Amino acid sequence: MLSIKRCCCILLLLVTAMIVNAQQSAPITLKELLNKVDQKAPQLLTDSAAILIRQAQAAETRSNWLPNLTLNYQADVGTSNNTIGPYFGFGLVPSSTSGVHSTNVTTAVSDNLGIAALDWEVYNFGKYKAENKVANSDITVEQNQFARSKYDLQAYTISNYLQLLRLQDFMGIQYRNILRTREILRSIRSLAVSGVKAGVDTSLAEAELSKARLNYIEVNNQLKQVQLQLSAITGVPSQSIIPDSTVEMTLIGQSSAYLFPMDTINHPLINFYKSVYQNSLQREDLVKKQYNPKISLEAAAWERGSSVNANDQYNSLSTGYGFQRGDYLVGLGVSYNLFDLKRRQLKLRTQKANTDYDVRKLQEQQQLLANSASQADVEMQTALDRLKEIPNQLNAANASYRQQLSLYRNGLSNIVDLDAALNILYRAETDYMQAKYDYSNALFQKAITENQVNSILNLLK
Repeated sequence: MLSIKRCCCILLLLVTAMIVNAQQSAPITLKELLNKVDQKAPQLLTDSAAILIRQAQAAETRSNWLPNLTLNYQADVGTSNNTIGPYFGFGLVPSSTSGVHSTNVTTAVSDNLGIAALDWEVYNFGKYKAENKVANSDITVEQNQFARSKYDLQAYTISNYLQLLRLQDFMGIQYRNILRTREILRSIRSLAVSGVKAGVDTSLAEAELSKARLNYIEVNNQLKQVQLQLSAITGVPSQSIIPDSTVEMTLIGQSSAYLFPMDTINHPLINFYKSVYQNSLQREDLVKKQYNPKISLEAAAWERGSSVNANDQYNSLSTGYGFQRGDYLVGLGVSYNLFDLKRRQLKLRTQKANTDYDVRKLQEQQQLLANSASQADVEMQTALDRLKEIPNQLNAANASYRQQLSLYRNGLSNIVDLDAALNILYRAETDYMQAKYDYSNALFQKAITENQVNSILNLLK
Protein backbone atom coordinates (compact mmCIF):
# COMPACT_ATOMS: atom_id res chain seq x y z
CA MET A 1 0.00 0.00 0.00
CA LEU A 2 2.82 2.32 0.91
CA SER A 3 4.57 1.51 -2.32
CA ILE A 4 1.47 2.39 -4.33
CA LYS A 5 1.13 5.76 -2.55
CA ARG A 6 4.81 6.47 -3.13
CA CYS A 7 4.48 5.67 -6.83
CA CYS A 8 1.41 7.91 -7.07
CA CYS A 9 3.26 10.78 -5.43
CA ILE A 10 6.25 10.35 -7.72
CA LEU A 11 3.96 10.18 -10.73
CA LEU A 12 2.15 13.35 -9.58
CA LEU A 13 5.43 15.17 -9.16
CA LEU A 14 6.58 14.10 -12.60
CA VAL A 15 3.32 15.26 -14.19
CA THR A 16 3.52 18.58 -12.34
CA ALA A 17 7.12 19.08 -13.45
CA MET A 18 6.15 18.31 -17.05
CA ILE A 19 3.27 20.83 -16.92
CA VAL A 20 5.50 23.54 -15.43
CA ASN A 21 8.19 22.84 -17.99
CA ALA A 22 5.63 22.96 -20.80
CA GLN A 23 4.31 26.28 -19.52
CA GLN A 24 7.81 27.72 -19.32
CA SER A 25 8.74 26.55 -22.79
CA ALA A 26 5.45 27.47 -24.49
CA PRO A 27 6.25 29.68 -27.49
CA ILE A 28 5.09 33.27 -27.51
CA THR A 29 3.47 34.52 -30.71
CA LEU A 30 4.60 37.65 -32.49
CA LYS A 31 1.24 39.30 -31.92
CA GLU A 32 1.49 38.66 -28.15
CA LEU A 33 4.99 40.11 -28.10
CA LEU A 34 3.90 43.24 -29.96
CA ASN A 35 1.02 43.73 -27.50
CA LYS A 36 3.53 43.57 -24.65
CA VAL A 37 5.64 46.23 -26.37
CA ASP A 38 2.61 48.54 -26.60
CA GLN A 39 2.00 48.14 -22.86
CA LYS A 40 5.50 48.05 -21.40
CA ALA A 41 8.03 49.76 -23.69
CA PRO A 42 9.80 52.55 -21.72
CA GLN A 43 10.11 54.72 -24.84
CA LEU A 44 6.33 54.67 -25.38
CA LEU A 45 5.70 55.55 -21.74
CA THR A 46 8.05 58.53 -22.11
CA ASP A 47 6.43 59.69 -25.36
CA SER A 48 2.95 59.44 -23.84
CA ALA A 49 4.12 61.73 -21.02
CA ALA A 50 5.39 64.19 -23.64
CA ILE A 51 1.87 64.36 -25.10
CA LEU A 52 0.53 65.40 -21.69
CA ILE A 53 3.11 68.20 -21.59
CA ARG A 54 1.95 69.54 -24.97
CA GLN A 55 -1.67 69.36 -23.88
CA ALA A 56 -0.86 71.34 -20.73
CA GLN A 57 1.00 73.92 -22.83
CA ALA A 58 -1.99 74.23 -25.16
CA ALA A 59 -4.29 74.85 -22.19
CA GLU A 60 -1.85 77.53 -21.00
CA THR A 61 -1.85 79.14 -24.46
CA ARG A 62 -5.65 79.27 -24.57
CA SER A 63 -5.57 81.46 -21.46
CA ASN A 64 -3.45 84.17 -23.14
CA TRP A 65 -6.60 86.25 -23.79
CA LEU A 66 -7.23 86.74 -20.06
CA PRO A 67 -6.94 90.38 -18.88
CA ASN A 68 -4.67 91.72 -16.18
CA LEU A 69 -6.55 93.00 -13.14
CA THR A 70 -4.18 94.43 -10.55
CA LEU A 71 -5.07 95.51 -7.03
CA ASN A 72 -2.71 97.90 -5.20
CA TYR A 73 -2.81 99.60 -1.82
CA GLN A 74 -0.24 101.67 -0.01
CA ALA A 75 -0.03 103.85 3.09
CA ASP A 76 2.76 106.45 3.15
CA VAL A 77 4.43 109.05 5.32
CA GLY A 78 6.72 111.72 3.86
CA THR A 79 7.04 115.28 2.69
CA SER A 80 5.16 116.89 -0.22
CA ASN A 81 7.51 119.59 -1.49
CA ASN A 82 7.18 119.67 -5.28
CA THR A 83 8.84 121.76 -7.93
CA ILE A 84 8.14 122.03 -11.64
CA GLY A 85 10.19 120.26 -14.34
CA PRO A 86 10.09 117.30 -16.74
CA TYR A 87 11.94 114.01 -16.16
CA PHE A 88 12.17 110.38 -17.26
CA GLY A 89 11.15 107.84 -14.70
CA PHE A 90 14.20 105.59 -14.14
CA GLY A 91 13.12 102.76 -11.89
CA LEU A 92 11.04 103.81 -8.89
CA VAL A 93 10.46 107.60 -8.91
CA PRO A 94 8.33 108.81 -5.95
CA SER A 95 5.37 111.03 -6.88
CA SER A 96 3.66 113.92 -5.15
CA THR A 97 0.44 115.65 -6.23
CA SER A 98 0.79 118.83 -4.17
CA GLY A 99 1.26 122.18 -5.78
CA VAL A 100 4.45 124.21 -5.80
CA HIS A 101 5.16 126.02 -2.54
CA SER A 102 6.77 129.44 -2.35
CA THR A 103 9.08 128.19 0.39
CA ASN A 104 10.72 124.92 1.20
CA VAL A 105 8.20 122.80 3.21
CA THR A 106 9.49 119.82 5.20
CA THR A 107 6.39 119.05 7.26
CA ALA A 108 5.52 115.33 7.20
CA VAL A 109 2.35 114.26 5.40
CA SER A 110 0.47 110.94 5.66
CA ASP A 111 -1.71 109.49 2.93
CA ASN A 112 -3.02 106.20 1.56
CA LEU A 113 -3.99 105.05 -1.93
CA GLY A 114 -5.96 102.08 -3.27
CA ILE A 115 -6.03 101.26 -7.00
CA ALA A 116 -7.79 98.61 -9.10
CA ALA A 117 -6.33 98.61 -12.65
CA LEU A 118 -7.50 96.59 -15.69
CA ASP A 119 -5.31 96.01 -18.76
CA TRP A 120 -6.89 93.81 -21.45
CA GLU A 121 -5.61 93.23 -24.97
CA VAL A 122 -9.08 92.77 -26.42
CA TYR A 123 -8.12 92.39 -30.08
CA ASN A 124 -4.87 91.71 -31.92
CA PHE A 125 -6.07 90.81 -35.43
CA GLY A 126 -5.87 86.99 -35.15
CA LYS A 127 -2.80 86.52 -32.94
CA TYR A 128 -4.68 84.60 -30.22
CA LYS A 129 -6.23 82.26 -32.79
CA ALA A 130 -2.88 81.65 -34.46
CA GLU A 131 -1.25 80.85 -31.09
CA ASN A 132 -3.95 78.30 -30.32
CA LYS A 133 -3.54 76.68 -33.74
CA VAL A 134 0.20 76.30 -33.18
CA ALA A 135 -0.39 74.82 -29.71
CA ASN A 136 -2.88 72.29 -31.09
CA SER A 137 -0.48 71.52 -33.93
CA ASP A 138 2.26 70.83 -31.35
CA ILE A 139 -0.05 68.26 -29.74
CA THR A 140 -0.63 66.60 -33.10
CA VAL A 141 3.12 66.43 -33.76
CA GLU A 142 3.70 64.84 -30.36
CA GLN A 143 0.90 62.32 -30.91
CA ASN A 144 2.37 61.40 -34.28
CA GLN A 145 5.80 61.13 -32.66
CA PHE A 146 4.25 58.60 -30.26
CA ALA A 147 2.80 56.68 -33.22
CA ARG A 148 6.18 56.84 -34.95
CA SER A 149 7.96 55.46 -31.87
CA LYS A 150 5.39 52.68 -31.72
CA TYR A 151 6.00 51.97 -35.41
CA ASP A 152 9.79 51.89 -34.92
CA LEU A 153 9.50 49.59 -31.90
CA GLN A 154 7.17 47.34 -33.89
CA ALA A 155 9.81 47.04 -36.61
CA TYR A 156 12.53 46.48 -33.98
CA THR A 157 10.51 43.76 -32.26
CA ILE A 158 9.68 41.96 -35.51
CA SER A 159 13.32 42.08 -36.62
CA ASN A 160 14.51 40.57 -33.32
CA TYR A 161 11.72 37.99 -33.30
CA LEU A 162 12.79 36.80 -36.75
CA GLN A 163 16.39 36.75 -35.56
CA LEU A 164 15.29 34.48 -32.70
CA LEU A 165 13.67 32.16 -35.23
CA ARG A 166 16.85 32.12 -37.30
CA LEU A 167 19.09 31.51 -34.28
CA GLN A 168 16.74 28.84 -32.94
CA ASP A 169 16.89 27.09 -36.32
CA PHE A 170 20.66 27.59 -36.39
CA MET A 171 21.02 25.98 -32.97
CA GLY A 172 19.13 22.97 -34.32
CA ILE A 173 21.63 22.77 -37.18
CA GLN A 174 24.55 23.02 -34.75
CA TYR A 175 23.02 20.33 -32.54
CA ARG A 176 22.56 17.97 -35.49
CA ASN A 177 26.13 18.70 -36.54
CA ILE A 178 27.32 17.70 -33.07
CA LEU A 179 25.34 14.43 -33.26
CA ARG A 180 26.79 13.65 -36.69
CA THR A 181 30.31 14.41 -35.52
CA ARG A 182 29.78 12.14 -32.50
CA GLU A 183 28.55 9.44 -34.82
CA ILE A 184 31.67 9.81 -36.95
CA LEU A 185 33.88 9.76 -33.86
CA ARG A 186 32.29 6.54 -32.62
CA SER A 187 32.85 4.95 -36.03
CA ILE A 188 36.48 6.11 -36.11
CA ARG A 189 37.19 4.78 -32.61
CA SER A 190 35.66 1.44 -33.54
CA LEU A 191 37.78 1.27 -36.70
CA ALA A 192 40.91 2.47 -34.89
CA VAL A 193 40.57 -0.23 -32.25
CA SER A 194 40.34 -2.88 -34.96
CA GLY A 195 43.35 -1.35 -36.72
CA VAL A 196 41.48 -0.41 -39.87
CA LYS A 197 41.97 3.36 -39.41
CA ALA A 198 44.84 5.34 -38.01
CA GLY A 199 44.48 7.13 -34.67
CA VAL A 200 45.01 10.49 -36.34
CA ASP A 201 41.45 10.29 -37.69
CA THR A 202 40.26 10.21 -34.08
CA SER A 203 42.11 13.45 -33.33
CA LEU A 204 40.63 15.16 -36.38
CA ALA A 205 37.11 14.05 -35.43
CA GLU A 206 37.56 15.21 -31.85
CA ALA A 207 38.71 18.60 -33.12
CA GLU A 208 35.62 18.85 -35.36
CA LEU A 209 33.40 17.86 -32.43
CA SER A 210 34.95 20.53 -30.24
CA LYS A 211 34.47 23.11 -32.99
CA ALA A 212 30.80 22.10 -33.37
CA ARG A 213 30.27 22.47 -29.62
CA LEU A 214 31.90 25.91 -29.63
CA ASN A 215 29.64 26.98 -32.51
CA TYR A 216 26.62 25.80 -30.54
CA ILE A 217 27.75 27.81 -27.49
CA GLU A 218 28.25 30.93 -29.61
CA VAL A 219 24.84 30.66 -31.29
CA ASN A 220 23.20 30.07 -27.91
CA ASN A 221 24.87 33.22 -26.60
CA GLN A 222 23.58 35.24 -29.57
CA LEU A 223 20.07 33.90 -28.98
CA LYS A 224 20.16 34.89 -25.29
CA GLN A 225 21.36 38.39 -26.21
CA VAL A 226 18.39 38.87 -28.54
CA GLN A 227 16.06 37.54 -25.84
CA LEU A 228 17.44 40.11 -23.41
CA GLN A 229 16.89 42.91 -25.93
CA LEU A 230 13.26 41.90 -26.38
CA SER A 231 12.81 41.49 -22.64
CA ALA A 232 13.92 45.11 -22.09
CA ILE A 233 11.04 46.50 -24.18
CA THR A 234 8.33 43.93 -23.34
CA GLY A 235 8.79 43.20 -19.65
CA VAL A 236 8.65 39.47 -20.45
CA PRO A 237 11.39 37.36 -18.77
CA SER A 238 14.07 36.67 -21.37
CA GLN A 239 14.00 32.91 -20.89
CA SER A 240 10.27 32.93 -21.65
CA ILE A 241 10.68 34.59 -25.05
CA ILE A 242 10.63 31.49 -27.23
CA PRO A 243 9.51 32.17 -30.81
CA ASP A 244 6.86 30.14 -32.60
CA SER A 245 8.85 27.90 -34.96
CA THR A 246 5.89 27.53 -37.37
CA VAL A 247 5.95 31.21 -38.43
CA GLU A 248 8.33 30.89 -41.36
CA MET A 249 6.70 27.85 -42.96
CA THR A 250 3.25 29.37 -42.45
CA LEU A 251 4.29 32.50 -44.32
CA ILE A 252 6.05 30.51 -47.04
CA GLY A 253 2.86 28.53 -47.53
CA GLN A 254 0.88 31.74 -48.17
CA SER A 255 1.65 32.40 -51.82
CA SER A 256 -0.29 35.69 -51.86
CA ALA A 257 0.94 36.96 -48.48
CA TYR A 258 2.75 39.95 -50.00
CA LEU A 259 -0.11 41.15 -52.22
CA PHE A 260 -1.24 44.22 -50.30
CA PRO A 261 -1.23 47.94 -51.15
CA MET A 262 0.73 50.60 -49.26
CA ASP A 263 -1.29 52.40 -46.59
CA THR A 264 -0.32 56.02 -47.17
CA ILE A 265 -3.28 57.50 -45.28
CA ASN A 266 -2.48 56.08 -41.84
CA HIS A 267 1.25 55.50 -42.22
CA PRO A 268 2.96 56.63 -38.96
CA LEU A 269 6.14 57.94 -40.61
CA ILE A 270 4.31 59.88 -43.31
CA ASN A 271 1.80 61.24 -40.80
CA PHE A 272 4.60 62.41 -38.53
CA TYR A 273 6.37 64.37 -41.25
CA LYS A 274 3.05 65.73 -42.51
CA SER A 275 2.24 67.02 -39.02
CA VAL A 276 5.69 68.63 -38.73
CA TYR A 277 5.11 70.35 -42.08
CA GLN A 278 1.65 71.55 -41.02
CA ASN A 279 3.13 72.80 -37.76
CA SER A 280 5.62 74.91 -39.74
CA LEU A 281 2.80 76.37 -41.80
CA GLN A 282 0.91 77.28 -38.62
CA ARG A 283 4.02 78.96 -37.26
CA GLU A 284 4.30 81.01 -40.46
CA ASP A 285 0.77 82.24 -39.87
CA LEU A 286 1.64 83.10 -36.27
CA VAL A 287 4.67 85.12 -37.36
CA LYS A 288 2.46 87.11 -39.72
CA LYS A 289 -0.01 87.93 -36.93
CA GLN A 290 2.12 88.37 -33.84
CA TYR A 291 3.39 91.76 -35.05
CA ASN A 292 -0.09 93.14 -35.81
CA PRO A 293 -1.43 96.23 -33.98
CA LYS A 294 -2.96 95.68 -30.54
CA ILE A 295 -6.17 97.18 -29.29
CA SER A 296 -6.31 97.32 -25.50
CA LEU A 297 -8.97 98.20 -22.96
CA GLU A 298 -7.58 100.18 -20.04
CA ALA A 299 -9.56 100.89 -16.89
CA ALA A 300 -8.70 102.00 -13.38
CA ALA A 301 -10.51 103.08 -10.21
CA TRP A 302 -8.78 104.51 -7.16
CA GLU A 303 -9.40 106.23 -3.87
CA ARG A 304 -7.08 108.34 -1.78
CA GLY A 305 -6.75 110.12 1.52
CA SER A 306 -4.25 112.70 2.84
CA SER A 307 -3.43 114.60 6.04
CA VAL A 308 -3.27 117.87 4.00
CA ASN A 309 -6.70 119.44 3.53
CA ALA A 310 -8.03 121.52 0.61
CA ASN A 311 -6.74 124.74 2.22
CA ASP A 312 -3.18 123.38 2.22
CA GLN A 313 -3.26 122.92 5.98
CA TYR A 314 -1.14 120.13 7.49
CA ASN A 315 -3.22 118.16 9.96
CA SER A 316 -2.16 115.31 12.23
CA LEU A 317 -0.77 112.25 10.51
CA SER A 318 -3.66 110.07 11.73
CA THR A 319 -6.10 112.00 9.51
CA GLY A 320 -4.28 110.84 6.37
CA TYR A 321 -5.38 107.21 6.68
CA GLY A 322 -8.83 106.57 5.28
CA PHE A 323 -10.15 107.24 1.80
CA GLN A 324 -11.40 110.79 1.13
CA ARG A 325 -11.58 111.11 -2.68
CA GLY A 326 -12.30 108.61 -5.48
CA ASP A 327 -11.73 108.60 -9.25
CA TYR A 328 -11.99 106.29 -12.26
CA LEU A 329 -10.62 106.22 -15.80
CA VAL A 330 -11.62 104.07 -18.80
CA GLY A 331 -10.13 104.12 -22.30
CA LEU A 332 -9.23 102.22 -25.46
CA GLY A 333 -5.68 102.23 -26.72
CA VAL A 334 -4.00 101.17 -29.99
CA SER A 335 -0.31 100.38 -30.14
CA TYR A 336 1.92 99.43 -33.05
CA ASN A 337 5.68 99.39 -33.43
CA LEU A 338 6.64 100.48 -36.95
CA PHE A 339 9.95 98.61 -36.78
CA ASP A 340 7.96 95.38 -36.33
CA LEU A 341 7.53 95.43 -40.11
CA LYS A 342 11.23 94.61 -40.49
CA ARG A 343 11.21 92.11 -37.61
CA ARG A 344 8.23 90.33 -39.15
CA GLN A 345 9.96 90.13 -42.54
CA LEU A 346 13.14 88.63 -41.08
CA LYS A 347 11.40 86.15 -38.83
CA LEU A 348 9.01 85.07 -41.59
CA ARG A 349 11.97 84.42 -43.89
CA THR A 350 13.50 82.13 -41.27
CA GLN A 351 10.24 80.28 -40.69
CA LYS A 352 9.69 79.79 -44.43
CA ALA A 353 13.13 78.18 -44.63
CA ASN A 354 12.08 75.77 -41.85
CA THR A 355 8.88 74.99 -43.74
CA ASP A 356 10.81 74.29 -46.93
CA TYR A 357 13.08 71.91 -45.00
CA ASP A 358 10.10 70.07 -43.48
CA VAL A 359 8.35 69.56 -46.82
CA ARG A 360 11.59 68.19 -48.29
CA LYS A 361 11.88 65.75 -45.37
CA LEU A 362 8.33 64.60 -46.06
CA GLN A 363 9.11 64.03 -49.74
CA GLU A 364 12.35 62.25 -48.82
CA GLN A 365 10.53 59.89 -46.46
CA GLN A 366 7.90 59.09 -49.07
CA GLN A 367 10.62 58.23 -51.57
CA LEU A 368 12.52 56.10 -49.05
CA LEU A 369 9.41 54.10 -48.23
CA ALA A 370 8.69 53.49 -51.90
CA ASN A 371 12.29 52.33 -52.46
CA SER A 372 12.18 50.07 -49.40
CA ALA A 373 8.98 48.42 -50.64
CA SER A 374 10.57 47.75 -54.05
CA GLN A 375 13.70 46.32 -52.43
CA ALA A 376 11.57 44.05 -50.24
CA ASP A 377 9.78 42.75 -53.35
CA VAL A 378 13.11 41.88 -54.95
CA GLU A 379 14.35 40.20 -51.76
CA MET A 380 11.16 38.14 -51.50
CA GLN A 381 11.38 36.94 -55.08
CA THR A 382 15.04 36.02 -54.61
CA ALA A 383 14.26 34.15 -51.38
CA LEU A 384 11.42 32.26 -53.11
CA ASP A 385 13.77 31.23 -55.90
CA ARG A 386 16.26 29.99 -53.31
CA LEU A 387 13.57 28.05 -51.47
CA LYS A 388 12.64 26.26 -54.70
CA GLU A 389 16.23 25.22 -55.40
CA ILE A 390 17.63 24.52 -51.95
CA PRO A 391 15.66 21.25 -51.32
CA ASN A 392 17.59 19.73 -54.23
CA GLN A 393 20.86 20.83 -52.64
CA LEU A 394 19.76 19.60 -49.21
CA ASN A 395 18.64 16.19 -50.42
CA ALA A 396 21.81 15.68 -52.45
CA ALA A 397 24.04 16.81 -49.58
CA ASN A 398 22.26 14.53 -47.11
CA ALA A 399 22.55 11.54 -49.47
CA SER A 400 26.22 12.31 -50.11
CA TYR A 401 26.95 12.44 -46.39
CA ARG A 402 25.21 9.11 -45.67
CA GLN A 403 27.08 7.47 -48.56
CA GLN A 404 30.46 8.82 -47.46
CA LEU A 405 29.80 7.68 -43.88
CA SER A 406 28.91 4.20 -45.11
CA LEU A 407 32.02 4.06 -47.32
CA TYR A 408 34.20 5.27 -44.46
CA ARG A 409 32.86 2.63 -42.10
CA ASN A 410 33.71 0.01 -44.69
CA GLY A 411 37.21 1.36 -45.20
CA LEU A 412 36.48 2.61 -48.71
CA SER A 413 36.83 6.33 -48.01
CA ASN A 414 39.03 8.63 -45.97
CA ILE A 415 38.34 11.21 -43.26
CA VAL A 416 38.95 14.14 -45.64
CA ASP A 417 36.16 13.06 -48.01
CA LEU A 418 33.82 12.38 -45.10
CA ASP A 419 34.56 15.77 -43.53
CA ALA A 420 33.94 17.47 -46.89
CA ALA A 421 30.57 15.73 -47.20
CA LEU A 422 29.70 16.78 -43.65
CA ASN A 423 30.57 20.40 -44.42
CA ILE A 424 28.49 20.35 -47.61
CA LEU A 425 25.49 19.08 -45.64
CA TYR A 426 26.08 21.72 -42.95
CA ARG A 427 26.23 24.47 -45.59
CA ALA A 428 23.06 23.18 -47.29
CA GLU A 429 21.13 23.24 -44.00
CA THR A 430 22.50 26.71 -43.26
CA ASP A 431 21.48 27.96 -46.71
CA TYR A 432 17.98 26.60 -46.20
CA MET A 433 17.74 28.29 -42.81
CA GLN A 434 18.94 31.59 -44.30
CA ALA A 435 16.52 31.37 -47.23
CA LYS A 436 13.57 30.90 -44.86
CA TYR A 437 14.75 33.86 -42.78
CA ASP A 438 15.34 36.04 -45.86
CA TYR A 439 11.81 35.41 -47.12
CA SER A 440 10.13 36.09 -43.76
CA ASN A 441 12.30 39.14 -43.16
CA ALA A 442 11.59 40.58 -46.64
CA LEU A 443 7.87 39.97 -46.22
CA PHE A 444 7.77 41.75 -42.86
CA GLN A 445 9.98 44.56 -44.12
CA LYS A 446 7.51 45.13 -46.93
CA ALA A 447 4.62 45.01 -44.44
CA ILE A 448 6.38 47.45 -42.11
CA THR A 449 7.26 49.79 -44.96
CA GLU A 450 3.70 49.78 -46.27
CA ASN A 451 2.04 49.80 -42.81
CA GLN A 452 0.37 46.43 -43.33
CA VAL A 453 1.81 44.42 -40.43
CA ASN A 454 -1.66 43.45 -39.19
CA SER A 455 -2.36 41.84 -42.57
CA ILE A 456 0.60 39.51 -42.02
CA LEU A 457 -0.19 38.89 -38.35
CA ASN A 458 -3.68 37.77 -39.33
CA LEU A 459 -2.10 35.01 -41.43
CA LEU A 460 -0.34 33.63 -38.33
CA LYS A 461 -3.47 32.86 -36.31
